[in-house]
Amino acid sequence: MQFSKSKRTKRFNFNISRDTKSHKVGSNTVSITTNPSGDSYLTSRSQITMTVKEAKAFQNFLNSYIDGSQTTSN
Repeated sequence: MQFSKSKRTKRFNFNISRDTKSHKVGSNTVSITTNPSGDSYLTSRSQITMTVKEAKAFQNFLNSYIDGSQTTSN
């Protein structure tokens, strides 16, 4: 079963594409793309694409540390 969802904010586009029956490389990905804007720190369009497994690891990292309640020694 194929599944695709997108979320857009002023600065970013978030996309997820899944194919639950396929195990081919690139069939289950998450991407984050910047939107060009007038902000001085953003000069061009950038994109990062990761597997769903990598995105889940990133999600766990954010969930653990984004609120600042946990600290790390690194």
